[in-house]
Amino acid sequence: MTAHTSITAIVVLGGNPPTRALKQHIPAHQLVIAADSGLHGAIDLGLRVNVVIGDMDSVDKAVLAAVEANGTTITELPRDKDSTDAELALLKAVEMGANKIVLITKGGGRLDHELGVFAVLQNPGLRKCTIEAMWDNSILHLIHGPASVSITGKQGSNVGLIAAGGAASGITTTGLKWTLTNETLAPHSSRGISNQLIEETAVISLQAGSLFVVQSSALSN
Repeated sequence: MTAHTSITAIVVLGGNPPTRALKQHIPAHQLVIAADSGLHGAIDLGLRVNVVIGDMDSVDKAVLAAVEANGTTITELPRDKDSTDAELALLKAVEMGANKIVLITKGGGRLDHELGVFAVLQNPGLRKCTIEAMWDNSILHLIHGPASVSITGKQGSNVGLIAAGGAASGITTTGLKWTLTNETLAPHSSRGISNQLIEETAVISLQAGSLFVVQSSALSN
């Protein structure tokens, strides 16, 4: 991969399957990785899966065999391991050269798994990637300062800013109802929750630390 090559990976997690209406929001991509039973969700979305990775404890073996016969790489790992299938799938995307990752998950299911995904998104091995998640009907971005993200949506729709893993400082926003100018959000604070778009496009910039930017119901029809 050259320095100018852009590779977008779609990573589909298992658990509750994503709704098929999500298909219209999936960006152009070069790589699709499914975490275990995320294979079923990927197929429902019409995606051609390049790699399935995980312990394969919840995927249909007949479907697995069918996609393997069509060229999908199957990476089966022991069930007793230190990393979740979600973490392995995200790191696999980086290993295969992705510099942008779009995670797809319905959410729900076990709370520890959901919290684990938020933790894994902050893995240092992902810091060089642009991270976006389609989480049920919401869109989540994770940015590491110095960086900025431009978001679009309906005026009046909710936007949440949440510090990740420590204080997020030097936050400046445009296009939001409650403007931040070179301010800091603490990781234990809910101050950044329930801001709103007052324009169709907003820009959030960050000087240091990490920040989750969440657009609630952004994928609702």
